[in-house]
Amino acid sequence: MFLGLFLLVMLNVPIAVSLGVVATVAMVAMSGPDILPNLALVMYDGATKFPLLAIPLFILAGAIMNSSGISRRLIAFASALFGFVKGGLAMVNIGTSLFFAEISGSAVADVAALGSILIPAMKKKGYPGALAAAVTSSSATLAVIIPPSIPMILYAVMADASVVQLFVAGIVPGLLGGFLMMCVSYWFAVRFNLPVEEAFQLPRVWATFKDAAWAFLLPVIILGGIFGGLVTATEGAALAVFAALFIGGIIYRELDLPHLREAIMEGGVQTAVVMLLVASSALVGVHLTEQQVPQQLAATISDFTQNKYVVLALLNVMFLVLGLFLHSAAAIILVVPIVIPLVNAVGIDPVHFGLIVTLNLGIGQQTPPVASVLITACSVAKANIWEVSKYNIYYIAVLLFILMLVTYIPIIPMGLVYLFYG
Repeated sequence: MFLGLFLLVMLNVPIAVSLGVVATVAMVAMSGPDILPNLALVMYDGATKFPLLAIPLFILAGAIMNSSGISRRLIAFASALFGFVKGGLAMVNIGTSLFFAEISGSAVADVAALGSILIPAMKKKGYPGALAAAVTSSSATLAVIIPPSIPMILYAVMADASVVQLFVAGIVPGLLGGFLMMCVSYWFAVRFNLPVEEAFQLPRVWATFKDAAWAFLLPVIILGGIFGGLVTATEGAALAVFAALFIGGIIYRELDLPHLREAIMEGGVQTAVVMLLVASSALVGVHLTEQQVPQQLAATISDFTQNKYVVLALLNVMFLVLGLFLHSAAAIILVVPIVIPLVNAVGIDPVHFGLIVTLNLGIGQQTPPVASVLITACSVAKANIWEVSKYNIYYIAVLLFILMLVTYIPIIPMGLVYLFYG
């Protein structure tokens, strides 16, 4: 099955189609053609779980933000706050990405929304185009471990873990990674003698804060409701859409019908890509479970070692390699059900492991050949992917460092989880 999947992907067959083909062939080979009527039911059931409804809603909220001037106001405030530092526009990029992620949950949406504004501005200020693309791409990937996060929602569904606890676990590593990326950006700024964006002026900070004040309410509404136990993650996503519509259309009055239509179309296309992956990979999951592949894998590795840190090292390598060839949604849906029995058997907390998986696959978004987020940033910047990668390798090093901290110092991601949930 995996060989067939690899060959189809190398032939540029869409991953969702490839998953469906290899799963169907395998199930028919094992159970005969009588199994065919059940395939549609399995796909439908796999794609209609309640927590998955958060995905299209968060994607739509991000698209509405981009169409209604909310993103532009966030950038203006970040520029007033960080612009006085040498290379401050790169730090504005990182800070805005972290904030934007608290509403959209999607790295691709982050790059598409912010890159179209920030990358041309950085190039105009003398930043190499490849550096501008690298900053935008890597900070967007870091942002997917800050709540809410679509990969975390997918993982929670596949591993039967708590979405809210996963969100809490991502806060400290996400903020730490953002600070380290800002340090790397400052080093580049000194190296290339990049300009200061603007002098620090308290009235300017206050003015941009007031202009963006309604936008700041979005994460308060979403995360406050989720962490306060008032709403589920799915209901929080619905709140995000409603709040984005209200703020963009009623308060800022920049969301007219043509912009709303554009946002709905963009959200629909992104949702279709993810949910088709979910549906087709449900077939793979059912087949592997019926053949007891997860249990066999767990038993094999358990016979080799019972040390959970050795197991985590092996799984890190596996997910880093998978990230080179699979989109994060496909990798989570395909692999997590296989390895979760092993994770439970050696005593690894599923929430801790979920953050490790998300970070691993986030790094995969930056490493060719798939590199979905990096390719999007290169497209916006009109830059060569290999030129961008020369700068991006330093930001990937930050992501790898955060991955090692999260893997081997569990208190960093889990401290807040233990504090709030015991």
